[in-house]
Amino acid sequence: QVQLVESGGGSVQAGESLRLTCSASGYITRPYSMAWFRQAPGREREGLAVIIRGGSPSYVGSVKGRFTISQDYAKNTVYLQMNNLTPGDTAMYYCAAGSKLSADWPQGRDFDDWGPGTQVTVSS
Repeated sequence: QVQLVESGGGSVQAGESLRLTCSASGYITRPYSMAWFRQAPGREREGLAVIIRGGSPSYVGSVKGRFTISQDYAKNTVYLQMNNLTPGDTAMYYCAAGSKLSADWPQGRDFDDWGPGTQVTVSS
């Protein structure tokens, strides 16, 4: 049974940093694509960053330059380094894994597996 578990969320002040971790288990083969999403109360889910097996990462505009996605193959782990956080980054953050990737990946339909999420709260 595949499983994704996020960790590393918490409450920080504006301008501070957090690193989220997504641990994957149960996969026979490493997922082709892994991504980070977030959803704030009353807002739609938002794709943030994606990384593919052996490829370069891709980001949406709102986090480009502040967030960095990386992958540790040996540990089956994906990270999201978040710098210069603002109150607008407050949300539940989710990790997702999939077997394909399209240009519409930020909408989430490319991903088969999702973690339960980790809360990030940024105060001013």
